[in-house]
Amino acid sequence: MEQDKSKTFGILLYAIVIGFLILSVINPHDFFTWVLEVSWIIVGLGVLAVLNFKGKSPSRLLSVCLALHSIILIYGAWYTYELTPLGDYCRELFGSSRNHYDRLGHFAQGFFPAVLLRELLIRNKVVNGRYWREGLIFAGVMAFTAIFEIIEFSAALAFGNDASAYLGSQGDIWDAQWDMVLCGIGGVASIIMLANWHEKLLGRKTL
Repeated sequence: MEQDKSKTFGILLYAIVIGFLILSVINPHDFFTWVLEVSWIIVGLGVLAVLNFKGKSPSRLLSVCLALHSIILIYGAWYTYELTPLGDYCRELFGSSRNHYDRLGHFAQGFFPAVLLRELLIRNKVVNGRYWREGLIFAGVMAFTAIFEIIEFSAALAFGNDASAYLGSQGDIWDAQWDMVLCGIGGVASIIMLANWHEKLLGRKTL
């Protein structure tokens, strides 16, 4: 019964993300940038659909984290990270010189995937010992953000000015470094805030 409730909950979140994704394709600011940004989400939704079909649905915590991360990414893809209304509102509110929505996106890039990595490591019994596991999770999110920056670099080389909105550097020469720093902070925050709760949800005692 509990497993059925979790599966229903996951399907509901899945439908919300699909709905928001469909809504975002209606007149996005830059369709090419939208495609580049949401490609990750489309692949992830496909993987989740296969896993749910095989009865390997994620925990409720992971489902919520994946849905929130998807919404953050879709919103940024819809307007481009440089032009999101939420980021512009915060820029005016705090007197910032740039739209910092991309910073939120990279914080989320560390915060939510850390939960995904933990669930994969625990369910597949990859490593024993909490500290080794959490260390590997941090290394994993940092590796992911490094790979992502290389993908952005490759897009810039391949598409030139067409990929400028995808890069979203806004003239900041240290943009890639700040992106990785924010991802690392997000990963550490996720470990501190969610590790114990997540392990209890998965029925594993902390070490």
